[in-house]
Amino acid sequence: MMNSYKEQIDSYIDGKKDQMLEDLAALVRIDSQKGAASEGKPFGEGPAAVLAAAQELMTKYGLSVKNYENYVVAGDLFANGQEADSWKGLDILAHLDVVPVTEDWTVTQPFEPKIVDGKIYGRGTADDKGPAIAALYALRAIMDLGIPMKKGVRLVLGSDEECGSGDLRYYYGIEKEAPYTFTPDADFPVINIEKGRLETDFTAEFTEAACLSGAASAAEADGVFEGESYSTADPAAFPRVLSLKSGEKANVVPGRAVLMLEGVSEMAARAAADETEKETGVTFTITEETAAASGENTDVSPKKEDAGKTDSILKVEIRGLSAHASTPQEGHNALTATIRLVAKLSDCLAPSEGLNALLALDRLFPYEDTCGKALGIYREEEQSGAVTMCLSILDYTPERLKGTFGSRLPIGCTEENTKQPIKERLAENGIHLEDKPMTRPHCVPGDSEFVKILLDSYELYTGERGTPLSTGGGTYVHNLERGVAFGCMTPDVDNHMHGDDEFMVIDRLLVSAKIFAEAVIRICNEL
Repeated sequence: MMNSYKEQIDSYIDGKKDQMLEDLAALVRIDSQKGAASEGKPFGEGPAAVLAAAQELMTKYGLSVKNYENYVVAGDLFANGQEADSWKGLDILAHLDVVPVTEDWTVTQPFEPKIVDGKIYGRGTADDKGPAIAALYALRAIMDLGIPMKKGVRLVLGSDEECGSGDLRYYYGIEKEAPYTFTPDADFPVINIEKGRLETDFTAEFTEAACLSGAASAAEADGVFEGESYSTADPAAFPRVLSLKSGEKANVVPGRAVLMLEGVSEMAARAAADETEKETGVTFTITEETAAASGENTDVSPKKEDAGKTDSILKVEIRGLSAHASTPQEGHNALTATIRLVAKLSDCLAPSEGLNALLALDRLFPYEDTCGKALGIYREEEQSGAVTMCLSILDYTPERLKGTFGSRLPIGCTEENTKQPIKERLAENGIHLEDKPMTRPHCVPGDSEFVKILLDSYELYTGERGTPLSTGGGTYVHNLERGVAFGCMTPDVDNHMHGDDEFMVIDRLLVSAKIFAEAVIRICNEL
Protein backbone atom coordinates (compact mmCIF):
# COMPACT_ATOMS: atom_id res chain seq x y z
CA MET A 1 0.00 0.00 0.00
CA MET A 2 1.31 3.43 -0.95
CA ASN A 3 1.67 5.98 1.86
CA SER A 4 -0.58 9.05 2.04
CA TYR A 5 2.16 11.67 2.20
CA LYS A 6 3.00 12.10 -1.49
CA GLU A 7 1.61 15.61 -1.90
CA GLN A 8 3.34 16.85 1.26
CA ILE A 9 6.66 15.34 0.18
CA ASP A 10 6.33 16.79 -3.34
CA SER A 11 5.69 20.27 -2.00
CA TYR A 12 8.47 20.07 0.57
CA ILE A 13 11.19 18.88 -1.83
CA ASP A 14 10.18 21.34 -4.56
CA GLY A 15 10.37 24.15 -2.03
CA LYS A 16 13.90 23.17 -1.05
CA LYS A 17 15.30 23.08 -4.60
CA ASP A 18 17.61 26.07 -4.30
CA GLN A 19 18.93 24.97 -0.93
CA MET A 20 19.56 21.44 -2.20
CA LEU A 21 21.64 22.83 -5.05
CA GLU A 22 23.57 25.11 -2.70
CA ASP A 23 24.38 22.17 -0.42
CA LEU A 24 25.43 20.02 -3.36
CA ALA A 25 27.62 22.79 -4.74
CA ALA A 26 29.35 23.13 -1.36
CA LEU A 27 30.32 19.45 -1.46
CA VAL A 28 31.37 19.54 -5.12
CA ARG A 29 33.76 22.42 -4.43
CA ILE A 30 35.79 20.09 -2.20
CA ASP A 31 38.34 18.06 -4.15
CA SER A 32 37.77 14.73 -2.43
CA GLN A 33 40.06 12.52 -4.47
CA LYS A 34 41.97 10.05 -2.32
CA GLY A 35 45.22 11.45 -0.96
CA ALA A 36 48.06 10.48 1.34
CA ALA A 37 46.93 9.18 4.70
CA SER A 38 47.80 11.14 7.81
CA GLU A 39 46.78 11.04 11.45
CA GLY A 40 43.00 11.18 11.67
CA LYS A 41 42.67 11.34 7.89
CA PRO A 42 42.88 7.76 6.58
CA PHE A 43 42.18 8.73 2.97
CA GLY A 44 43.81 12.14 2.85
CA GLU A 45 42.87 15.79 3.21
CA GLY A 46 40.06 15.96 0.64
CA PRO A 47 37.99 13.00 1.86
CA ALA A 48 38.30 14.20 5.46
CA ALA A 49 37.22 17.71 4.46
CA VAL A 50 34.14 16.52 2.58
CA LEU A 51 33.09 14.29 5.49
CA ALA A 52 33.36 17.30 7.80
CA ALA A 53 31.15 19.34 5.47
CA ALA A 54 28.58 16.54 5.27
CA GLN A 55 28.64 16.10 9.04
CA GLU A 56 27.85 19.79 9.43
CA LEU A 57 24.89 19.50 7.03
CA MET A 58 23.42 16.43 8.72
CA THR A 59 23.72 18.02 12.14
CA LYS A 60 22.17 21.26 10.85
CA TYR A 61 19.16 19.35 9.51
CA GLY A 62 18.47 17.46 12.72
CA LEU A 63 20.03 14.04 12.34
CA SER A 64 21.93 12.44 15.20
CA VAL A 65 25.46 12.31 13.78
CA LYS A 66 28.53 10.20 14.51
CA ASN A 67 31.92 10.42 12.82
CA TYR A 68 33.71 7.08 12.57
CA GLU A 69 37.32 8.33 12.67
CA ASN A 70 36.93 10.04 9.27
CA TYR A 71 36.20 6.76 7.54
CA VAL A 72 32.47 7.48 7.37
CA VAL A 73 29.94 9.80 8.99
CA ALA A 74 26.49 8.46 9.88
CA GLY A 75 23.30 10.41 10.50
CA ASP A 76 20.38 8.75 12.29
CA LEU A 77 16.67 9.48 12.08
CA PHE A 78 15.16 7.63 15.03
CA ALA A 79 11.68 6.13 14.92
CA ASN A 80 9.22 8.17 16.95
CA GLY A 81 12.11 9.75 18.83
CA GLN A 82 13.12 6.42 20.38
CA GLU A 83 16.70 5.10 20.42
CA ALA A 84 17.18 1.40 21.12
CA ASP A 85 19.25 -1.54 19.93
CA SER A 86 16.53 -2.66 17.53
CA TRP A 87 15.55 0.80 16.29
CA LYS A 88 17.04 0.62 12.82
CA GLY A 89 15.18 -0.74 9.79
CA LEU A 90 17.23 0.66 6.91
CA ASP A 91 20.68 1.90 5.98
CA ILE A 92 21.29 4.21 3.02
CA LEU A 93 24.91 4.15 1.86
CA ALA A 94 26.40 6.88 -0.32
CA HIS A 95 29.97 8.08 -0.88
CA LEU A 96 31.59 11.49 -1.12
CA ASP A 97 35.00 10.60 -2.58
CA VAL A 98 35.51 11.09 -6.32
CA VAL A 99 37.61 9.72 -9.17
CA PRO A 100 40.50 11.69 -10.73
CA VAL A 101 39.89 14.56 -13.13
CA THR A 102 41.49 15.74 -16.36
CA GLU A 103 42.07 19.17 -17.87
CA ASP A 104 39.59 18.46 -20.67
CA TRP A 105 36.39 19.74 -19.05
CA THR A 106 34.57 22.22 -21.29
CA VAL A 107 31.45 23.42 -19.41
CA THR A 108 33.23 24.29 -16.16
CA GLN A 109 36.18 23.14 -14.08
CA PRO A 110 35.67 19.89 -12.12
CA PHE A 111 35.41 21.52 -8.68
CA GLU A 112 33.59 24.67 -9.77
CA PRO A 113 29.91 23.62 -9.92
CA LYS A 114 27.86 25.34 -12.59
CA ILE A 115 24.19 25.17 -13.58
CA VAL A 116 23.51 25.09 -17.33
CA ASP A 117 20.26 24.13 -19.10
CA GLY A 118 18.70 22.35 -16.13
CA LYS A 119 21.87 20.45 -15.23
CA ILE A 120 24.43 20.99 -12.50
CA TYR A 121 27.98 20.21 -13.64
CA GLY A 122 30.95 19.22 -11.50
CA ARG A 123 32.87 16.19 -10.30
CA GLY A 124 30.63 14.16 -8.00
CA THR A 125 27.31 15.70 -9.05
CA ALA A 126 26.25 12.27 -10.32
CA ASP A 127 28.73 10.05 -8.48
CA ASP A 128 27.87 10.27 -5.65
CA LYS A 129 27.51 13.65 -3.98
CA GLY A 130 24.27 14.49 -5.79
CA PRO A 131 22.57 11.23 -4.77
CA ALA A 132 23.87 11.67 -1.21
CA ILE A 133 22.20 15.09 -1.03
CA ALA A 134 18.97 13.61 -2.43
CA ALA A 135 18.99 10.97 0.31
CA LEU A 136 19.69 13.61 2.99
CA TYR A 137 16.76 15.71 1.82
CA ALA A 138 14.49 12.67 1.79
CA LEU A 139 15.22 12.17 5.50
CA ARG A 140 14.90 15.89 6.12
CA ALA A 141 11.42 15.84 4.55
CA ILE A 142 10.31 12.93 6.73
CA MET A 143 11.60 14.70 9.84
CA ASP A 144 10.24 18.15 9.13
CA LEU A 145 6.85 16.85 8.04
CA GLY A 146 6.56 14.73 11.19
CA ILE A 147 5.83 11.52 9.29
CA PRO A 148 5.68 8.62 11.79
CA MET A 149 7.83 5.53 11.32
CA LYS A 150 7.96 2.29 13.25
CA LYS A 151 11.70 1.89 12.65
CA GLY A 152 14.51 4.34 12.06
CA VAL A 153 16.91 4.93 9.18
CA ARG A 154 20.63 5.72 9.01
CA LEU A 155 22.40 7.65 6.25
CA VAL A 156 26.02 6.47 6.01
CA LEU A 157 28.34 8.68 3.96
CA GLY A 158 31.72 7.18 3.11
CA SER A 159 34.99 8.41 1.66
CA ASP A 160 36.74 5.50 -0.09
CA GLU A 161 34.24 3.85 -2.43
CA GLU A 162 36.30 4.62 -5.53
CA CYS A 163 39.49 3.08 -4.17
CA GLY A 164 38.42 -0.17 -2.54
CA SER A 165 35.82 0.67 0.14
CA GLY A 166 38.22 0.54 3.05
CA ASP A 167 35.83 2.95 4.73
CA LEU A 168 33.04 0.38 4.88
CA ARG A 169 35.35 -2.40 6.01
CA TYR A 170 36.20 -0.22 8.98
CA TYR A 171 32.57 0.74 9.62
CA TYR A 172 31.21 -2.81 9.42
CA GLY A 173 34.00 -3.94 11.72
CA ILE A 174 32.13 -1.88 14.32
CA GLU A 175 28.47 -1.86 13.24
CA LYS A 176 26.08 -4.55 12.04
CA GLU A 177 24.37 -4.64 8.66
CA ALA A 178 20.85 -3.21 8.80
CA PRO A 179 17.88 -5.46 7.97
CA TYR A 180 17.75 -3.69 4.57
CA THR A 181 20.18 -1.43 2.73
CA PHE A 182 20.21 0.53 -0.49
CA THR A 183 22.77 2.77 -2.14
CA PRO A 184 21.77 5.58 -4.54
CA ASP A 185 24.88 5.01 -6.64
CA ALA A 186 23.64 3.33 -9.79
CA ASP A 187 20.45 3.18 -11.87
CA PHE A 188 16.72 3.21 -11.27
CA PRO A 189 14.47 1.30 -11.00
CA VAL A 190 16.56 -1.08 -8.84
CA ILE A 191 19.68 -3.20 -9.29
CA ASN A 192 19.45 -6.47 -7.41
CA ILE A 193 22.27 -8.33 -9.20
CA GLU A 194 25.90 -7.17 -9.30
CA LYS A 195 28.50 -9.03 -11.27
CA GLY A 196 31.49 -10.58 -9.61
CA ARG A 197 34.87 -8.98 -9.98
CA LEU A 198 38.47 -9.92 -10.59
CA GLU A 199 40.70 -6.87 -10.28
CA THR A 200 44.37 -7.61 -9.94
CA ASP A 201 47.90 -6.67 -10.93
CA PHE A 202 50.45 -8.34 -13.18
CA THR A 203 54.21 -7.84 -13.41
CA ALA A 204 57.23 -8.81 -15.47
CA GLU A 205 60.95 -8.05 -15.35
CA PHE A 206 63.31 -7.98 -18.33
CA THR A 207 67.00 -8.17 -19.16
CA GLU A 208 66.81 -6.19 -22.35
CA ALA A 209 70.40 -6.51 -23.56
CA ALA A 210 70.45 -10.29 -23.28
CA CYS A 211 67.36 -10.86 -25.36
CA LEU A 212 68.08 -9.12 -28.65
CA SER A 213 67.21 -11.44 -31.53
CA GLY A 214 66.45 -14.17 -29.00
CA ALA A 215 70.11 -14.53 -28.07
CA ALA A 216 70.95 -16.83 -25.18
CA SER A 217 73.56 -14.41 -23.85
CA ALA A 218 74.62 -10.83 -24.12
CA ALA A 219 77.65 -11.81 -26.14
CA GLU A 220 75.50 -13.62 -28.69
CA ALA A 221 73.17 -10.64 -28.88
CA ASP A 222 75.85 -8.29 -30.25
CA GLY A 223 75.51 -8.05 -33.97
CA VAL A 224 73.29 -6.76 -36.74
CA PHE A 225 69.57 -5.97 -36.74
CA GLU A 226 68.10 -5.23 -40.22
CA GLY A 227 71.37 -3.81 -41.51
CA GLU A 228 72.15 -1.72 -38.41
CA SER A 229 74.79 -2.63 -35.84
CA TYR A 230 73.85 -2.83 -32.15
CA SER A 231 75.86 -3.68 -29.09
CA THR A 232 74.46 -4.95 -25.82
CA ALA A 233 77.09 -2.85 -24.09
CA ASP A 234 74.92 0.13 -25.05
CA PRO A 235 71.23 -0.89 -24.95
CA ALA A 236 70.20 2.69 -25.72
CA ALA A 237 71.71 2.30 -29.18
CA PHE A 238 68.82 0.27 -30.56
CA PRO A 239 65.26 1.43 -31.35
CA ARG A 240 62.93 0.68 -28.49
CA VAL A 241 60.04 1.73 -26.27
CA LEU A 242 61.56 3.81 -23.51
CA SER A 243 58.38 4.01 -21.45
CA LEU A 244 54.63 3.66 -21.58
CA LYS A 245 52.46 5.00 -18.82
CA SER A 246 48.66 5.07 -18.63
CA GLY A 247 45.86 4.86 -16.10
CA GLU A 248 45.42 5.83 -12.46
CA LYS A 249 42.42 3.89 -11.19
CA ALA A 250 41.52 0.28 -11.77
CA ASN A 251 37.81 1.05 -12.20
CA VAL A 252 38.27 3.69 -14.91
CA VAL A 253 38.87 3.19 -18.64
CA PRO A 254 42.07 5.22 -19.12
CA GLY A 255 41.52 8.26 -21.30
CA ARG A 256 45.18 9.23 -21.56
CA ALA A 257 48.58 7.64 -22.08
CA VAL A 258 52.14 8.76 -22.76
CA LEU A 259 54.55 6.71 -24.87
CA MET A 260 58.27 7.46 -25.29
CA LEU A 261 60.07 5.99 -28.29
CA GLU A 262 63.80 6.03 -28.99
CA GLY A 263 65.44 5.54 -32.36
CA VAL A 264 62.21 5.43 -34.37
CA SER A 265 61.61 7.85 -37.22
CA GLU A 266 58.82 10.36 -36.78
CA MET A 267 57.42 9.43 -40.18
CA ALA A 268 57.11 5.79 -39.23
CA ALA A 269 55.51 6.66 -35.91
CA ARG A 270 53.05 9.02 -37.58
CA ALA A 271 52.05 6.45 -40.16
CA ALA A 272 51.39 3.84 -37.48
CA ALA A 273 49.51 6.39 -35.38
CA ASP A 274 47.28 7.33 -38.32
CA GLU A 275 46.36 3.68 -38.84
CA THR A 276 45.62 3.23 -35.14
CA GLU A 277 43.51 6.37 -34.98
CA LYS A 278 41.32 5.06 -37.81
CA GLU A 279 40.86 1.74 -36.01
CA THR A 280 40.21 3.07 -32.50
CA GLY A 281 39.09 6.70 -32.59
CA VAL A 282 41.90 7.51 -30.15
CA THR A 283 44.14 10.45 -31.07
CA PHE A 284 47.96 10.57 -31.02
CA THR A 285 50.12 13.70 -30.79
CA ILE A 286 53.80 13.16 -31.63
CA THR A 287 56.59 15.54 -30.70
CA GLU A 288 60.33 15.16 -31.14
CA GLU A 289 62.30 15.54 -27.94
CA THR A 290 65.78 15.73 -29.56
CA ALA A 291 67.10 16.62 -33.01
CA ALA A 292 66.81 13.90 -35.61
CA ALA A 293 69.91 12.35 -37.09
CA SER A 294 70.92 13.64 -40.51
CA GLY A 295 69.43 12.03 -43.56
CA GLU A 296 66.03 11.99 -45.20
CA ASN A 297 63.51 9.22 -45.33
CA THR A 298 60.51 9.78 -47.56
CA ASP A 299 58.87 6.40 -46.89
CA VAL A 300 56.15 6.96 -44.26
CA SER A 301 55.28 3.29 -43.79
CA PRO A 302 56.28 1.67 -40.47
CA LYS A 303 58.95 -0.73 -41.73
CA LYS A 304 62.06 -2.36 -40.33
CA GLU A 305 64.33 -0.28 -42.55
CA ASP A 306 63.24 2.84 -40.62
CA ALA A 307 64.74 1.49 -37.39
CA GLY A 308 68.00 3.15 -36.43
CA LYS A 309 67.63 5.99 -38.96
CA THR A 310 67.30 8.57 -36.18
CA ASP A 311 68.69 9.14 -32.72
CA SER A 312 65.64 11.11 -31.67
CA ILE A 313 63.31 10.47 -28.77
CA LEU A 314 59.66 10.78 -29.70
CA LYS A 315 56.98 11.64 -27.18
CA VAL A 316 53.53 10.34 -28.10
CA GLU A 317 50.61 11.74 -26.12
CA ILE A 318 47.44 9.70 -26.45
CA ARG A 319 43.91 10.82 -25.74
CA GLY A 320 40.92 8.52 -25.71
CA LEU A 321 37.67 8.69 -23.74
CA SER A 322 37.31 7.72 -20.08
CA ALA A 323 34.39 5.60 -18.90
CA HIS A 324 33.51 3.38 -15.98
CA ALA A 325 35.44 0.12 -16.17
CA SER A 326 32.20 -1.86 -15.81
CA THR A 327 31.15 -0.54 -19.24
CA PRO A 328 34.47 -0.44 -21.13
CA GLN A 329 32.70 -0.46 -24.49
CA GLU A 330 31.48 3.07 -23.77
CA GLY A 331 35.02 4.49 -23.66
CA HIS A 332 38.02 4.67 -25.96
CA ASN A 333 40.83 2.97 -24.07
CA ALA A 334 43.97 5.06 -24.54
CA LEU A 335 46.12 2.29 -23.05
CA THR A 336 45.11 -0.59 -25.32
CA ALA A 337 45.21 1.78 -28.31
CA THR A 338 48.79 2.69 -27.39
CA ILE A 339 49.78 -0.95 -27.14
CA ARG A 340 48.22 -1.45 -30.58
CA LEU A 341 50.42 1.39 -31.87
CA VAL A 342 53.49 -0.36 -30.46
CA ALA A 343 52.43 -3.57 -32.20
CA LYS A 344 52.17 -1.70 -35.52
CA LEU A 345 55.69 -0.35 -34.94
CA SER A 346 57.14 -3.69 -33.90
CA ASP A 347 59.06 -4.09 -37.16
CA CYS A 348 60.81 -0.80 -36.39
CA LEU A 349 61.89 -1.94 -32.92
CA ALA A 350 64.75 -4.19 -31.91
CA PRO A 351 63.62 -7.52 -30.44
CA SER A 352 63.54 -7.63 -26.65
CA GLU A 353 61.76 -9.30 -23.78
CA GLY A 354 59.95 -6.09 -23.05
CA LEU A 355 58.69 -5.75 -26.61
CA ASN A 356 57.53 -9.37 -26.53
CA ALA A 357 55.55 -8.65 -23.38
CA LEU A 358 53.86 -5.62 -24.97
CA LEU A 359 52.97 -7.65 -28.04
CA ALA A 360 51.52 -10.32 -25.77
CA LEU A 361 49.34 -7.70 -24.08
CA ASP A 362 48.11 -6.61 -27.50
CA ARG A 363 47.06 -10.20 -28.21
CA LEU A 364 45.50 -10.86 -24.80
CA PHE A 365 43.88 -7.44 -24.24
CA PRO A 366 43.23 -6.25 -27.80
CA TYR A 367 41.60 -2.83 -28.14
CA GLU A 368 38.43 -4.17 -29.74
CA ASP A 369 37.88 -6.93 -27.16
CA THR A 370 36.14 -5.70 -23.99
CA CYS A 371 34.69 -9.05 -22.95
CA GLY A 372 37.66 -11.37 -22.37
CA LYS A 373 37.41 -13.46 -25.53
CA ALA A 374 41.13 -13.28 -26.28
CA LEU A 375 41.87 -14.44 -22.74
CA GLY A 376 39.47 -17.36 -23.11
CA ILE A 377 37.18 -16.34 -20.24
CA TYR A 378 34.11 -15.04 -22.08
CA ARG A 379 30.75 -16.27 -20.86
CA GLU A 380 27.23 -14.83 -20.69
CA GLU A 381 24.33 -15.48 -18.33
CA GLU A 382 20.72 -14.48 -18.92
CA GLN A 383 20.16 -12.36 -15.80
CA SER A 384 23.65 -11.00 -15.13
CA GLY A 385 24.90 -10.51 -18.69
CA ALA A 386 28.38 -11.09 -20.11
CA VAL A 387 31.97 -10.78 -18.96
CA THR A 388 33.55 -7.35 -19.36
CA MET A 389 37.30 -6.72 -19.32
CA CYS A 390 39.27 -3.47 -18.96
CA LEU A 391 43.05 -3.10 -19.04
CA SER A 392 43.20 0.04 -16.93
CA ILE A 393 46.77 0.72 -15.74
CA LEU A 394 50.23 0.09 -17.19
CA ASP A 395 53.69 1.36 -16.27
CA TYR A 396 56.35 0.02 -18.66
CA THR A 397 60.11 0.51 -18.92
CA PRO A 398 62.72 -1.65 -20.71
CA GLU A 399 63.48 -3.28 -17.36
CA ARG A 400 59.98 -4.02 -16.07
CA LEU A 401 56.25 -3.59 -16.40
CA LYS A 402 53.40 -3.46 -13.96
CA GLY A 403 49.76 -3.36 -14.93
CA THR A 404 46.24 -3.73 -13.61
CA PHE A 405 43.08 -5.04 -15.20
CA GLY A 406 39.51 -5.24 -13.97
CA SER A 407 36.89 -7.72 -15.09
CA ARG A 408 33.20 -7.92 -14.22
CA LEU A 409 31.87 -11.45 -14.08
CA PRO A 410 28.35 -12.84 -14.48
CA ILE A 411 26.82 -15.60 -12.43
CA GLY A 412 28.65 -18.84 -13.20
CA CYS A 413 32.16 -17.40 -13.22
CA THR A 414 34.57 -19.04 -10.78
CA GLU A 415 38.26 -18.81 -10.01
CA GLU A 416 38.74 -22.07 -11.91
CA ASN A 417 37.13 -20.92 -15.16
CA THR A 418 38.23 -17.27 -14.94
CA LYS A 419 41.29 -16.47 -12.87
CA GLN A 420 43.20 -19.65 -13.65
CA PRO A 421 43.02 -19.32 -17.47
CA ILE A 422 44.18 -15.69 -17.24
CA LYS A 423 47.07 -16.69 -15.01
CA GLU A 424 48.14 -19.42 -17.43
CA ARG A 425 47.98 -17.23 -20.55
CA LEU A 426 50.00 -14.47 -18.92
CA ALA A 427 52.56 -16.97 -17.61
CA GLU A 428 53.02 -18.36 -21.13
CA ASN A 429 54.30 -14.90 -22.04
CA GLY A 430 56.55 -14.36 -19.03
CA ILE A 431 54.06 -12.23 -17.10
CA HIS A 432 53.18 -12.97 -13.48
CA LEU A 433 49.61 -12.53 -12.20
CA GLU A 434 49.25 -11.42 -8.58
CA ASP A 435 47.19 -13.87 -6.54
CA LYS A 436 44.23 -11.74 -5.48
CA PRO A 437 40.85 -13.32 -4.72
CA MET A 438 37.89 -13.03 -7.04
CA THR A 439 34.74 -11.35 -5.70
CA ARG A 440 31.67 -13.47 -6.27
CA PRO A 441 28.52 -12.15 -7.98
CA HIS A 442 25.88 -10.63 -5.66
CA CYS A 443 22.11 -11.18 -5.85
CA VAL A 444 19.08 -10.17 -3.77
CA PRO A 445 15.93 -11.98 -4.98
CA GLY A 446 13.92 -9.83 -7.34
CA ASP A 447 10.63 -11.08 -5.89
CA SER A 448 11.47 -10.08 -2.30
CA GLU A 449 9.16 -7.61 -0.51
CA PHE A 450 12.09 -5.20 -0.18
CA VAL A 451 12.66 -5.04 -3.94
CA LYS A 452 8.91 -4.82 -4.60
CA ILE A 453 8.62 -1.73 -2.36
CA LEU A 454 11.47 -0.03 -4.17
CA LEU A 455 9.85 -0.77 -7.53
CA ASP A 456 6.51 0.56 -6.25
CA SER A 457 8.18 3.79 -5.07
CA TYR A 458 9.82 4.27 -8.45
CA GLU A 459 6.53 3.64 -10.26
CA LEU A 460 4.66 6.15 -8.08
CA TYR A 461 6.84 9.01 -9.30
CA THR A 462 7.58 7.93 -12.86
CA GLY A 463 4.47 6.05 -13.96
CA GLU A 464 6.73 3.23 -15.16
CA ARG A 465 6.63 -0.30 -13.79
CA GLY A 466 10.28 -1.19 -13.70
CA THR A 467 11.94 -4.56 -13.42
CA PRO A 468 15.09 -5.45 -11.47
CA LEU A 469 18.38 -4.93 -13.29
CA SER A 470 21.88 -6.36 -13.29
CA THR A 471 25.08 -4.29 -13.31
CA GLY A 472 28.76 -4.83 -13.85
CA GLY A 473 29.60 -1.97 -11.51
CA GLY A 474 30.28 -3.09 -7.99
CA THR A 475 28.53 -0.78 -5.53
CA TYR A 476 28.75 -0.16 -1.80
CA VAL A 477 26.27 -2.97 -1.10
CA HIS A 478 28.05 -5.76 -2.96
CA ASN A 479 29.10 -7.54 0.22
CA LEU A 480 25.85 -6.96 2.11
CA GLU A 481 23.39 -9.84 2.19
CA ARG A 482 20.29 -7.62 1.85
CA GLY A 483 21.71 -4.69 -0.09
CA VAL A 484 20.65 -3.33 -3.50
CA ALA A 485 21.42 -0.26 -5.63
CA PHE A 486 18.50 2.15 -6.04
CA GLY A 487 18.94 5.24 -8.25
CA CYS A 488 19.75 7.96 -9.05
CA MET A 489 20.57 7.46 -12.73
CA THR A 490 18.50 6.17 -15.63
CA PRO A 491 20.03 4.39 -18.61
CA ASP A 492 18.67 6.97 -21.07
CA VAL A 493 20.89 9.79 -19.69
CA ASP A 494 24.68 9.71 -19.96
CA ASN A 495 25.85 11.70 -16.92
CA HIS A 496 29.52 11.33 -17.96
CA MET A 497 30.11 9.49 -14.71
CA HIS A 498 33.89 9.10 -14.18
CA GLY A 499 34.40 11.26 -17.29
CA ASP A 500 34.76 14.90 -18.25
CA ASP A 501 31.81 17.29 -17.79
CA GLU A 502 30.01 15.06 -15.29
CA PHE A 503 26.54 16.39 -14.47
CA MET A 504 23.26 15.71 -12.70
CA VAL A 505 19.89 16.64 -14.20
CA ILE A 506 18.32 18.85 -11.54
CA ASP A 507 14.80 17.51 -12.03
CA ARG A 508 16.18 13.99 -11.58
CA LEU A 509 17.81 15.07 -8.31
CA LEU A 510 14.47 16.34 -6.98
CA VAL A 511 12.49 13.30 -8.13
CA SER A 512 15.12 11.02 -6.59
CA ALA A 513 14.71 12.69 -3.20
CA LYS A 514 10.94 12.15 -3.41
CA ILE A 515 11.33 8.49 -4.42
CA PHE A 516 13.76 7.90 -1.56
CA ALA A 517 11.39 9.48 0.97
CA GLU A 518 8.54 7.28 -0.26
CA ALA A 519 10.69 4.14 -0.07
CA VAL A 520 12.04 4.95 3.41
CA ILE A 521 8.56 5.51 4.82
CA ARG A 522 7.26 2.22 3.46
CA ILE A 523 10.29 0.12 4.39
CA CYS A 524 10.44 1.48 7.94
CA ASN A 525 6.69 1.00 8.48
CA GLU A 526 5.91 -2.20 6.59
CA LEU A 527 8.96 -4.48 6.78
